[in-house]
Amino acid sequence: MRVFITGTAGFIGFHLARRLLAQGHSVEGFDGMTRYYDPRLKEARRDLLLAHESYHDSVALLEDMPALTEAAERGAPDVIVHLAAQAGVRYSLENPRAYVQSNLVGTFNVMEIARILKPRHLLIASTSSVYGANPTVPFHEDDRADHPLTLYAASKKAGEAMSHSYAHLWSIPTTLFRFFTVYGPWGRPDMAPLKFLEAIESGRPIDIYNHGRMSRDFTYIDDLVEAVVRLMACVPQRDSGDPSVSPVAPWRVVNIGRGAPVPLLDFIDTLERALGKTAVRNYLDMQKGDVPRTFASADLLERLTGYRPHTSLEDGVTALVEWYRDYRASNGPLQM
Repeated sequence: MRVFITGTAGFIGFHLARRLLAQGHSVEGFDGMTRYYDPRLKEARRDLLLAHESYHDSVALLEDMPALTEAAERGAPDVIVHLAAQAGVRYSLENPRAYVQSNLVGTFNVMEIARILKPRHLLIASTSSVYGANPTVPFHEDDRADHPLTLYAASKKAGEAMSHSYAHLWSIPTTLFRFFTVYGPWGRPDMAPLKFLEAIESGRPIDIYNHGRMSRDFTYIDDLVEAVVRLMACVPQRDSGDPSVSPVAPWRVVNIGRGAPVPLLDFIDTLERALGKTAVRNYLDMQKGDVPRTFASADLLERLTGYRPHTSLEDGVTALVEWYRDYRASNGPLQM
């Protein structure tokens, strides 16, 4: 299989590309290598992928339609997986324009390429943030998601809506993933797991919002990649009678989460045990745009693929700490 993946120097894209290459597939990668967080981490991921004969990539922004088109045409993909985006809930308060350019214009460009190249399946990353502060848990794919709390969430929800229209108009089989707090080795240093880990290891205080009265559905990276790979084969069909598929388009949305939310303070306790160190805790009020909890229903994922994320928090955090200490010994502390 030939797969075109955007965001291959990113956390999830790197792991997905490495998994597909290990299975013998051909991967054409694409990444902007932006400086949103430590570019050395992105470069290290990319170097590992470039060691594979079946991997090639391009470095350019999603907004660069000629570069994106050239890369996709060279890859001649059977499947397109669009993971590249301007991520981060909090950064969307500082630089909202980046989300419009990457998550709206960039996603539109990927959809245009899919319209022209006609892959057998287009898969696009969305986020649990689209559920906003939904009071009903667990979050199901058919829940209303019309009240995003940040521009990041709004931009991802807009991507879902745009992709539905393209699936309808051009019969592009399309699956949207809503990811839930993904963590693990090679993770993003702007997210709480690595941000906390780096601070505790360095003896710096950690900021704990809403005084710790929060919970997250932490999903280990290997579980997420397994789910994505399985969903690649679950191509939605128009008029299939499957209630998860749109009645007017070969399009569906699927949660990828463990379905077992963890109180934030329990996560920190687990991290302290794995590190053998105690955090200096700085309790703060809730940050603007944040939500008190996320909680995925993984029922649809299991029905479609026979798989449900299962890695325990203890095992996942232990693997994260082991990777981090090895990486830090060679590269120094992570930077934003």
